[in-house]
Amino acid sequence: MSHSTSTPPEVLTFGEAMAMFVADSPGELSGIEGFQRRLAGADNNVAIGLSRLGFHVGWLSRVGSDSFGKFIQAALTAEGIDDRYIHADAQHPTGLLFKEQAQNGADPRVEYFRRGSAASHLTVDDARSVDFQALNHLHATGITPALSESACQLSHHLMEQARAHGASISFDPNLRPSLWPSENVMRSTLNELAGRADWVLPGISEGQLLTGQKTPYDIAGYYLDQGASAVIIKLGPEGSYYRGNLDGQEESFTVNGCPVAEVVDTVGAGDGFAVGVISALLDGATARQAARRGNLIGAQAIQVIGDMEGLPSRERLQALEAEQSSD
Repeated sequence: MSHSTSTPPEVLTFGEAMAMFVADSPGELSGIEGFQRRLAGADNNVAIGLSRLGFHVGWLSRVGSDSFGKFIQAALTAEGIDDRYIHADAQHPTGLLFKEQAQNGADPRVEYFRRGSAASHLTVDDARSVDFQALNHLHATGITPALSESACQLSHHLMEQARAHGASISFDPNLRPSLWPSENVMRSTLNELAGRADWVLPGISEGQLLTGQKTPYDIAGYYLDQGASAVIIKLGPEGSYYRGNLDGQEESFTVNGCPVAEVVDTVGAGDGFAVGVISALLDGATARQAARRGNLIGAQAIQVIGDMEGLPSRERLQALEAEQSSD
């Protein structure tokens, strides 16, 4: 594993990346012969998005010492991501997934081959070399704690350490019910982790399922009561809802979504949203600007086939934001 000689990352994400094979023609996977290889994984999508915007981002994980592990590491370093916390695991394989070609904006069917993967064997021990002094921000998702008991302990540990060292923490619940033993375990684990974050980023239906509340106002209230300082809820095409006390006093508002000519593939929209919100808040923007940038980058993500191909560079983002403010 090559270690970058530069300073340690100021932003850290962690979890599982998989090699993704996207069908190159429509129809059921059983009939598909050709696939295109891409990179998949919620937390590494966010890492790539923040890296493209100029942040020094590290990603902590395990990959198999197989060709797919090498592919993942090469793809991330090509995006400028610091790879010092990526561990090669000779005992376990890199996870794979196969995805139908999306049609008419519907969510494509996906088949996973990830059980027993290298990343599912992540443990607290994998964080022992992390330089928390250098850390400004930690981004966590609800997928990593679903991978295994030890990956769940790692999630707790990283969030505790980040907070102890004064870094801000964002948390995207990213519900994957099929990875959890039960809905109750999922709910209690993710709500506990959300309570360790500063900025909580659920989708509206995720928030309803996790908190038992109906309205964006009450879902946000649930997490604010647990200690979050901001809750930014994704409302899909309707945009996003903010409630929190980031700018000194509590406020709440809705920011309308960005109109999109054609929805190609909705996978990755939530990760794009997270990139927008986190980057804006780290830039020192207001809550309203952060919600607006989340909508803007989320809208970029759904106009392309891949999960992270639509994530903009800083230059492109500035052009998009200029265009948006002139509307």
